[in-house]
Amino acid sequence: MATVVGGVPGVYIQERRARSRRALPTGVPVFIGLLRPDAPMPAGTAAGADMYGPVALHHKTEFRGGAAAFLGHAIDGFFDNGGGYCYVVGIKANPASGAFAAERMRKALALTVALDDIDLVATPDAQALLDELGAVAESLVLELQRATIAHCTTAGNRIALLDGLRDKTAVELIKDQVKQLGIPAVGPVNAAIYHPWVRTIASDPLFVPPCGQVAGIISRTDEDFGVFTAPANAELRDATDLDAALDPDSLASLNAAGVNCIRAFASRGIRVWGARTLSPDPGWAYLNVRRLVLTLLRWIDANMAWASFEPNVPALWSRIERELTSYLTGLWRAGALQGTSASDAFFVRCDAELNPTDRREMGQVVTEIGLAVTTPAEFIIVSVQHRSGTTELT
Repeated sequence: MATVVGGVPGVYIQERRARSRRALPTGVPVFIGLLRPDAPMPAGTAAGADMYGPVALHHKTEFRGGAAAFLGHAIDGFFDNGGGYCYVVGIKANPASGAFAAERMRKALALTVALDDIDLVATPDAQALLDELGAVAESLVLELQRATIAHCTTAGNRIALLDGLRDKTAVELIKDQVKQLGIPAVGPVNAAIYHPWVRTIASDPLFVPPCGQVAGIISRTDEDFGVFTAPANAELRDATDLDAALDPDSLASLNAAGVNCIRAFASRGIRVWGARTLSPDPGWAYLNVRRLVLTLLRWIDANMAWASFEPNVPALWSRIERELTSYLTGLWRAGALQGTSASDAFFVRCDAELNPTDRREMGQVVTEIGLAVTTPAEFIIVSVQHRSGTTELT
């Protein structure tokens, strides 16, 4: 701030600190899994504690080990597939005590609520929960997956990355798993499921749930192209084999059920071959569309808190429109939205019609946003026309 000395006429420069827009990380998962009783605990953990976290990891070597089942493989898969950073919640619980371990993992979800930079949630050890006979307790797996979906729905800004049940090579059984998750018929669903399991360089000879690899692919796709890009047709860099080979009919049936399949291609490696949420609503079918909307909501929450307690007058409405228009214009220019002009790609309204006197007296400011979101080209149609002496492709 410049000081005027003696009231001398002239030009004075006043320096003011600009309100910075907060960077918004995406493709950041939290992995919740089980540890052995002898697993090392991070420094600062209370003596005798059976749970730690969330702890941030920026490299797979930072994980202290002691995984009881698939947690370590998920973390390896995330970083080996281009993941930036993640969080982990470790729980000392024997997978054989399935009900107790499942309860602890459900409670661990609540520990992540305060993290505002995560947008993916995975519980790879859901598949490690065992019943009294030592078999996978499918009822507990489904219960934990439903709890993870509910957590992401309540948080309102996260996607649950779910794994298909192991050894369920029959299409109808995987589809039955989806049905038992209790997905609503309309509206968005903050969850995606992947099938089948994968064998990796690190896990050989074991097959492991693919959620870690998928989280890594989402993270690297966000970094390379943007959150609006479908995380599909991307290679699993560490995968060497699949637990099930799916024929075209199986792939079509699973795709229609919202299951994202993983496929092996000659000379192209093993790839994620789907980018759908579990929502049967066509408007919310694609994972990149849902994540773009969730990212917009996260951006508003992180960057527009200044609007709270401001006078609810036209000047405020104009400023809200201006801030949102600037952000959405950036998304349109990056290719996230359709349209040859910004006005074709989106609209922002915050005016007297949306904010009548009675609403303003309640302390509410309503803004309406419309988006023309780009969707992935899932089906590429090639028309082959045969004529005498020639073949035409269109």
